[in-house]
Amino acid sequence: MKRVTGIGGVFFQANDPAALSAWYTRHLGIDVKPWGGAAFDWTDPKGTTAWSVFAADSDQFAPSRAPFMINYRVDNLAALLQALRDEGCNVLDRTDDGECGKFGWVIDPEGNKVELWEPPA
Repeated sequence: MKRVTGIGGVFFQANDPAALSAWYTRHLGIDVKPWGGAAFDWTDPKGTTAWSVFAADSDQFAPSRAPFMINYRVDNLAALLQALRDEGCNVLDRTDDGECGKFGWVIDPEGNKVELWEPPA
């Protein structure tokens, strides 16, 4: 019997859920529905969701103090990072470009580090 077949959702708490949802809608284009969340269907483009556990002393999520980080798939990392800068968002200066794709980061209004990922061609 197969037990876990994938990630069914990502859930986290916020001090102001409505304001944080509005930020994700405005700046990242997530279509937050009246029920308070969004659904992503992985049919086009075909994709995968990564799952990983990090050591408690890892600095991977810094400067956020949250014990999690969400990675969102994007089509054009450079253009999105510039748009976020133009909108006054806290975009980290560092980006990574390697065999797994391109990565960039923005800090949401509650201090959570958000990873943006452009898969390789």
